[in-house]
Amino acid sequence: MPQRCELAVIGGGLMGAATAWAASRRGLSVLLLEQFDPGHHHGSSHGSARIVRRAYDDAMYTRLTGRAFELWRELEFDSGSPLLRILGGVDFGARSYVDAVAGQLADAAVEHEVLDPREAERRWPGMVFEGPVIHHPQAGTVDAAAAVTAFLDGAERRAATLRFGTAVRSLQEGPSGVRIVLDDGESVEAARVVVAAGGWTAELLGDRLPLPALTVTQQDAFHFPRLDAAAGAWPSVIHEHGNGIYHLAGGRDGGPGDDRKIGEHYGGRRTTATGRDGVVTAATRQRLTEYVKRWLPGLDPVPRTETTCLYTTTPSEDFLLDRVGSLIVCSPCSGHGAKFAPLIGELTADLVTGGEGPPAAFRLAAHTARHG
Repeated sequence: MPQRCELAVIGGGLMGAATAWAASRRGLSVLLLEQFDPGHHHGSSHGSARIVRRAYDDAMYTRLTGRAFELWRELEFDSGSPLLRILGGVDFGARSYVDAVAGQLADAAVEHEVLDPREAERRWPGMVFEGPVIHHPQAGTVDAAAAVTAFLDGAERRAATLRFGTAVRSLQEGPSGVRIVLDDGESVEAARVVVAAGGWTAELLGDRLPLPALTVTQQDAFHFPRLDAAAGAWPSVIHEHGNGIYHLAGGRDGGPGDDRKIGEHYGGRRTTATGRDGVVTAATRQRLTEYVKRWLPGLDPVPRTETTCLYTTTPSEDFLLDRVGSLIVCSPCSGHGAKFAPLIGELTADLVTGGEGPPAAFRLAAHTARHG
């Protein structure tokens, strides 16, 4: 007889793991299926450093960050593991963006301040700024890999079943749920199925749900050493400049000291989940090396390490989260979803149980209305 469960979650990255945690906390019988081994580097959830912050130029996302922070603290308490490193956050660059961020923080009553660039440079020696600089304290980094472990351990303590090295071949909907056919020919039956598969989402659901166009890109990231490793910690930074620069404390991934992880939000190379080559492009390395020389003189301009990951992006860059029948699509998060992971897990569990669910902007209908 096929294994049966109330909820099957396909994908064990941040969003799938968060969904398993949220659903198991509600008492559902959960089976998580992940095609790779735990802690793999094939998708979008590996590594020890992602930005968390309250600053957005959009009211909906600014509001959602507040609830996400509350849930991160719940996960830390549940797991007994420190996951957040609160270092503050800085936004600067294009004036229209900076003004919008300041306005949203003010409207949401989020503590922040507007600094002159010279004051910001005095406060964080080794960084160069332009125009007004928005600083807010409730920002920093989250350890993505440790968060995945915390989510999955919490789900497993609540009787969730975790199966790694288990790829899904197809989904077959029926009157009582979904039959999941695995690559080895085995099948699983679930009343509801959440597909939280990142770059593999379209392969699993493209012929079953009216998905928007999902673009998978390979993104390059680099770790540059601090010249003065004993200097004070720097905040996480968004610089609305060029291809959209972000940089943050690099965590375990960059080696000894407080290395800086730097990347571009835009400009990744189009690929597929299985077609990525994992090779950093020389052009991106050159751009970011020149960026460091101009804007971050407190860093050695020679990267110590470099890596790649996947973005799966909707046309609007809004998240994709909705249910059709017994199937739920979870994310793709367009390169800015990691900070919301526990909240996305809760919203997905709402879809499973018939709760309020996600904002209308994340629904399939909204994506269709915007982009056809």
